[in-house]
Amino acid sequence: MNATQVHVRKGTLTDATVAQVPLGNLADGSARLAVESFSVTANNITYAVVGDGFKYWDFFPAPEGFGIVPMWGHARVIESRHTDFAMGERVYGYLPMASHLDVRPGKVSPGGFIDTTDYRQPMSPVYNSYTRLAADPEHDAGHEAERMIFGPLFRTGFLIEYFLREQDWFGAEQLVVTSASSKTAMGLASVARQHSPGIRRIGLTSRGNVAFVTASGLYDDVMAYDDLGRLPVVRSVSVDFAGNADLLGQVHRHFDAALAHSALVGVTHIEARSTFGGGDAMPGPKPALFFAPDHAVAFFKAHGAEEGGKLAAEAWREFLAAADGTIAIERHSGLDAARAVFLEMLSGKVDPAKGIVIEP
Repeated sequence: MNATQVHVRKGTLTDATVAQVPLGNLADGSARLAVESFSVTANNITYAVVGDGFKYWDFFPAPEGFGIVPMWGHARVIESRHTDFAMGERVYGYLPMASHLDVRPGKVSPGGFIDTTDYRQPMSPVYNSYTRLAADPEHDAGHEAERMIFGPLFRTGFLIEYFLREQDWFGAEQLVVTSASSKTAMGLASVARQHSPGIRRIGLTSRGNVAFVTASGLYDDVMAYDDLGRLPVVRSVSVDFAGNADLLGQVHRHFDAALAHSALVGVTHIEARSTFGGGDAMPGPKPALFFAPDHAVAFFKAHGAEEGGKLAAEAWREFLAAADGTIAIERHSGLDAARAVFLEMLSGKVDPAKGIVIEP
């Protein structure tokens, strides 16, 4: 039996091939998952762009010089040598751009488990955690596509808002986000609207995306990057999802001393990826990298798994209601389609109003 995988050359992300890899015998204490579906979003592009620096290439083994891009999605147990897992059980979590994944469940509970496979242990437990759908408070059979498309990105936005709120927004009265059409930015805006209504939400985006971002209703004001100069200079927090040093520099120079905090989160502007977190010295605070897995660990340590899960699930349901109708879900079959969508997204040609789901 073979697994199908998409191998991406680390040094040249546009070099991606579909390969067949033999599946060996399943080890004792392990379960074999068949990947049912996953989404492809700008988040996955970030995983590839910063793959070596943040060990995203290390989650799923690939031939030397290549990597397998991680995806979020659903899978089904098709073979089990673990007493707690029966064939047919469905799970949600971090999956390869592939047809199959073997996991070694540990810390098993009715709600989920950790994959304890050796090569995954140096990485954050956030990425090694899987939920069992039968007892998952966030699972909604009618919104599985939305969860794959928005869920991981929403969770990052949720954690950003929680962090900023815990810091009393650094004394700011305004939140400014770049790449406002990105799903993580939309998640942040939604949670800020829920929990920090006193903070004005400003979305910056490309001129072609202004109508889409405005129609979402998640921002108090939306403007194109070229119009940044008309933003009022009041005490503000910026959250950069674009990863474009030139744009970030413009934000810093515009607000100067009025910029209370500058957070770096993603890389949606692929043409500027080499400057992620870099660039020349800028006025205002030094940009600080927001690494969501570390904040997730801190959040659940503070609130506990059960209460933290309820808080996230409540905010998630509010976001689902707010985001309803903002995207058209587009489904594709097969890993050849996954490869094509990944390459299209690398080029920046995917319409933000589309949510893409792959069914291997």
